[in-house]
Amino acid sequence: MKTILITGAGSGLGKELALLFSKQGFHLLLAGRTVEKLTEVKQAIEDSSGKADILSLDIRNNQDISNKLQEIRQRYDLFGLVNNAGIGHFGPFEKMTERQISDMVETNVLGTIRMTQAILPVLQKKGNGQIINIISTAGLRGKVNEAVYVASKFAVRGFTESLQKEYEGSGIQFKAVYMGGMDTPFWDESTHVSDKSRFRTPNEVAEIIIHQLDQSEIIIESKNS
Repeated sequence: MKTILITGAGSGLGKELALLFSKQGFHLLLAGRTVEKLTEVKQAIEDSSGKADILSLDIRNNQDISNKLQEIRQRYDLFGLVNNAGIGHFGPFEKMTERQISDMVETNVLGTIRMTQAILPVLQKKGNGQIINIISTAGLRGKVNEAVYVASKFAVRGFTESLQKEYEGSGIQFKAVYMGGMDTPFWDESTHVSDKSRFRTPNEVAEIIIHQLDQSEIIIESKNS
């Protein structure tokens, strides 16, 4: 059974994508830092007769990525990677702390780059596979009070578009997903968004992504953006 690894799989979009990929017959490798949440997703998949395993992983830690990927390459038939884990701090740029800036760069940019680099040799050896980068519409245009977050997403956009060109014809597909805000726990500790009612649910966004996976670029705006 082919395996798809999803980072940030314990909630939100990562969780919903895991559930949908499971229904398509894939084995899911649920990666994240909160084992309790990952366990709940694993149970939901198994309750629907799917198969999943948990991978406790901090994508900000390059050594952790290297060690864990070395291990799972031997155990699973890796076919895909969904770089979904991300973090956002919002507010006036001049008030961004060094920790907030580092968190976004380490998670959104370096985490995506390192995970991709770790799994690519496996896909190259097989001659096929897909890597889906969840970028957000912050990778398409600048936004007020999101300067560093947007910068991190523009970086992932450039990274993805470059790999699409570099690996063209290799059998490995790179997908760029740009979606607007979603009604997820992402915003629970932020005052940046006061009304989430205009946002799509994670399930809605996941359904659109699955239905458009034949495209190299998927743009999903908020309902009332």
